[in-house]
Formats: sequence, C-alpha cells, structure tokens
Amino acid sequence: MNPRNIQNKITVLDFGGQYAHLIAKRIRHLGVYADIMHPDVSLADLGHPGGIILSGGPSSVYSESAPPFNPEILETGIPILGLCYGLQLIVYLLGGDVRRLARREYGRAELEVSVKSPLLEGLNTRETVWMSHGDSVAGIPEGYLSIGKTSDCPFAAISNEAKKIYGLQFHPEVTDTPCGNRVLENFIRICGLEKNWSMEGYIDEKIKEVREKVGSRNVFLLVSGGVDSTVTFTLLNNALGEDRVMGIHIDNGFMRKK
Repeated sequence: MNPRNIQNKITVLDFGGQYAHLIAKRIRHLGVYADIMHPDVSLADLGHPGGIILSGGPSSVYSESAPPFNPEILETGIPILGLCYGLQLIVYLLGGDVRRLARREYGRAELEVSVKSPLLEGLNTRETVWMSHGDSVAGIPEGYLSIGKTSDCPFAAISNEAKKIYGLQFHPEVTDTPCGNRVLENFIRICGLEKNWSMEGYIDEKIKEVREKVGSRNVFLLVSGGVDSTVTFTLLNNALGEDRVMGIHIDNGFMRKK
C-alpha cells in the first residue's frame, strides 16, 4: 500500500450490534474521524483508511446466518482491531478455535495484562473491563499471542505485532471499561494517525460542501421532525440562509406531545 494514499481516519465495520456507532463516536471524540461500512465492503470501496475496527455483533462466527465479510480485508496490511465478535471472526477465519460458552458472560471482569503490547500500553496490571458474549476463543491462530486474560477468558486480548492485527474480547467503547479510551488511543497511535478532527471542523466542511453542491439554487426539504431531517434542515439553513431553504413539516403521527 502506498502510504501517500492512506486517509487519516478509522473505518468501523458494522456486524449488526449496537456497538458500531458507539465505537465511531469514541474514536471521533479522541480527535480522529471514523466512518462506518458494511463488513463485506470491497477493497475498492474500502479505500485506504489508517485503521479498521471490526465491531461486536449478535451472531456466531460459525453460524450460517453470520454477516458476510470480505476476508481480503485481513490481508491489506492496514492495522486491524477486532472487538468481541470482531476478535472471534479474526480467530475463526485464521484457523483458531471459537466455541459456545455454557453460560453467556455479561458484566464486569478483571483483565490481567499478561504481556507488554502497544495496544495495552499505559494500563495497570489489572483493569476492570466489560464483557458481553456468548461465544469465546478457545485457541488462537499461529503467529498470535495472548496479551491479556481474565479468570474465565484466557484470550481476552490477543495480538500479532508483525501484521498489526489485534483482538479484544471486552468492549473498550463502553464507560464500564474505564481504560477503554486509553486502549483506543493506543490503537490510533499504532495506526500512526493525527488527532486533527473535531465536530466544529466537520460542520464547516459540510457547510462548504453544501454550498458547492447547491450553487445558486434554492432548496425544498420535507422534514419529519426526526433527528436526520432536522439536522439536515438546520445545516442547510446555516449554509445557505433561511431565505433560500423551504422546509415543510410532515406530520407522521409519531411526534412526541409537548
């Protein structure tokens, strides 16, 4: 991969859980832009993000109903971090062992950092983490190393430093993992990305984009009152001025009473 083509962003691949948007939000709050794509995205559409995060999800990696995934992504050389389902998918596709637990693990656990790793740099020897999974890794692929464990999970964190591929069974994106932001910051550092993104800068960029696309034309917009249409209407007003934007509210019967 040509380093000059690498974008200063992290792409989150969404495996259908409630986690993908929260992961992207955490990355953005840390100063790096994050977008979300489907896990079967082609390499052409994926482009050259500085890092990739495989999200959690409700499926089992060995299930026939598991979300489709493009395995070529694991061979791009882009740093990858698999979280929960994402970890299990990496292990499963590379010849490791993933099994159903007798009882689902849900709640806080104590992570023991067993091996020094750039991903876990700055963490204490023991850290509280949040677990939420019904499957677990029972054996890791060749070339991978266990760098963290809990009393019930011997492979709570794994790494392949040569390929810059990492996996965590716990969820660093939730507040119940106090060290989570540090872990995500470490991954940003592994990716070599600059912290140059902010919501203010993003809004300015979108206002410029709207003005370029609309030109001298006016805009007519149907507004449902939901988040998407309301934000769009506000953005258009900020970019073009109230005189050039006509918004009509559609009463769909689902709005909250005052």
